[in-house]
Amino acid sequence: MTDVDRVGERIEQLLGEFSGADAELAEDLVHTLLEFYGAGLARIVELVDRPLLDRLAEDDHVRGLLVLHDLHPRSTHERVTEALDKVRPYLGSHAGDVEFVEIADGVLRLRLQGTCDGCPSSTVTAKYAIERVVREAAPEISEVVVEGVVPEETGPGGRPLLPLVPCPVEVS
Repeated sequence: MTDVDRVGERIEQLLGEFSGADAELAEDLVHTLLEFYGAGLARIVELVDRPLLDRLAEDDHVRGLLVLHDLHPRSTHERVTEALDKVRPYLGSHAGDVEFVEIADGVLRLRLQGTCDGCPSSTVTAKYAIERVVREAAPEISEVVVEGVVPEETGPGGRPLLPLVPCPVEVS
């Protein structure tokens, strides 16, 4: 969780402690401050050159603020595509890949391909790896739906079962 996420949660928590007219006033204050700081950040984005803006957008805190105010220099689609490129070598090591399907209403839809599709032990791990890199690159994504993820089978006590793999050496 980023600092921006923590601050957002804290603001929501504090606003929840207000009631009635005070709640409306507090909410109006927060929105006015966000608008004010967002306008200042937009002005900074206008004034700096693209290489500097790209460097600033690499910082977790600044990236979160740019996304919050819809000022990030790269689109959500571009950032998600770059994030998927980072996780592809891992997926490839399991003879798999991931296909970008769509982003709609903050929900990213992906599809696993290759041996990742349908293998319970690798798909859950792949899904977590994909979600991690996507959330880092595009925190505005509210949900990541990965088609082809097979739930892990559980044994006694809800623990995951280990997959049985045939022994490659013949036993005499």
